[in-house]
Parts: sequence; C-alpha cells; structure tokens
Amino acid sequence: LIESSTLSLDWARELAGLSSAAGVGFVDAPVTGSKQQASEATLRFFAGGAAADIEKAKPAFLAMGTEVIHLGPAGSGAILKLINNFMAGVQVVTLAEGLALAGKLGLDIDQARNVLVNGAPGSPLVKGVAARIAADDFTPNFFTTLMAKDLDYVGRAAASVGLTLDTAAAARARFLEAAKAGYGEQDIASVIEPLRK
Repeated sequence: LIESSTLSLDWARELAGLSSAAGVGFVDAPVTGSKQQASEATLRFFAGGAAADIEKAKPAFLAMGTEVIHLGPAGSGAILKLINNFMAGVQVVTLAEGLALAGKLGLDIDQARNVLVNGAPGSPLVKGVAARIAADDFTPNFFTTLMAKDLDYVGRAAASVGLTLDTAAAARARFLEAAKAGYGEQDIASVIEPLRK
C-alpha cells in the first residue's frame, strides 16, 4: 500500500499499523512538486517504510518522478512533507505580508517585488508565488485550505514532542483568513488578498 497524500503523522502511523496487521507492506510517500512537476513526471517522493517495500514500489515512483528519498520507518515521509509545507507556507505568508506592506507604504510594488525575488528572500517558491500575485492569477496549484490543514498537522506533530511552532500558527491564521474571505479553493498566492484590501 502506497499513500501519497499529505497526512497527519498520527494517521500515517495508524495506516502503517493497520497495514501491518493485515500483512500488507506500507509506504508513506508524499511528493514535493505541483501540477507542472506531476505532468512532467519530475516529482520527488519522501518515503517512509521498510526498505524492501520501498524498493518494490520504486518502478511506480520513478514512472511519476525522478527521486525516491528513503527517510526511515513509516511516518517519516509524512514528517518531512509537513516540515516542507510548513516552511513553504511561512515563506508565502511572509511574501504576502511584505508586498502588502510595501504597497501600503507607497513603494512601487513591481520594483519592490523585483528586488525581493532577486535578492536573498527569492527562493524558487517565492519567485513562483510572486509571479502569480503580480498576475492576480490564483488558479489553484495548492489550495489555501490545504495549506492551513498542513500547518495544523505540523503544529500537532511538533506539540507531540514538546515544541511550539509559532510561525506555523501565524501563517495558518493568515491562510484561514484568506479562506474565510472566499479564497479557500484558490491558490496559496491568494493569501495576499485580505492584506491588500
């Protein structure tokens, strides 16, 4: 059984236990990449599970992607995917807040965006989201509500080991605000809209 959704750590571990009890191998293998990478078969899989099960599943993974990263036992893929999305969500919210602030304080927004995306903050994610914001194109690559869900999951996983992820909570609040404003099934770039109004 291969599970490639972005699940909570508890749910990934529960599925692994149920699979084991049924005598079925289980691999949690969420992906990094979006629509473009899926259509180009260049996804990367974060895999958790027994090495033999991951090896058996490798042909399926490599038909859809370029890399399978074995991270450890079942649940390991879910953990890294949640951390990945946590860091991505915080970057998107930081970009939205920064651009909204630049606009409200009278800067030329195109010039400010150009400086930010071509300077230290300009990760590939920031560049892509900034372009969608500039074009007012909120065609979904990743729903706002799904990012809020993942930020909740990562916060719960952190709490289970005594950590508080303050930036995850703050970013989640922004995505929930955007969802409440009607952007729940729009791209995560739409998180800027309530800030611009």
